[in-house]
Amino acid sequence: MEFQSVVRARRMVRRYDPDRPVPHEILRRCLDNAVRAPSAGFSQGWDFVVLHTDPERETFWSATTSDGAPDDPWLSGIRAAPVLIVCCSHKDAYLDRYAAPDKGWTDRDEARWPVPYWDIDTGMASLLILLTAVDAGLGSLFFGVPAEQHGPVHAALQIPVSRTIIGVVALGYALPGPKSPSLRRHRRTGADVTHWGRFGT
Repeated sequence: MEFQSVVRARRMVRRYDPDRPVPHEILRRCLDNAVRAPSAGFSQGWDFVVLHTDPERETFWSATTSDGAPDDPWLSGIRAAPVLIVCCSHKDAYLDRYAAPDKGWTDRDEARWPVPYWDIDTGMASLLILLTAVDAGLGSLFFGVPAEQHGPVHAALQIPVSRTIIGVVALGYALPGPKSPSLRRHRRTGADVTHWGRFGT
């Protein structure tokens, strides 16, 4: 698929065919492309926990949902996704990298960072997974884990406390369903958000 077509076709898919597994070669391509994302200082502070069997996915859902939650139509559609990829950032990889001799900082002071690049870079890697999925004919969704459920997910999936869960990518073959009501807001155009020379121009 041409790049412009991939970008225009990308959307958040909330309903999946549970009877069509994701081919392993496509899943590997998604992950191989993820590590092509840019990262500050080539720190590469990201990890991806892939859940592709029924027990693995159920471990995640058990850690993040209550007993009554499966009746939620939004959640029911996503629970059918045959693959979940938990995307984690690693702040220490960046603090260590920029304390290295070639970077010139002599400490690991987090205050030196104007924004958390470890989270931003992991988000960019996640987007490459989403785009690769579209290119392969799959549906995908990036969704967050509520703050109060990070601890249970860390424990259930044995994720080190040094890693931060940025979000989860669901992958699978899309089923038709209702459009998100958020789309009524309409997409802002490039002209709407571009400022030439100074903000507001």
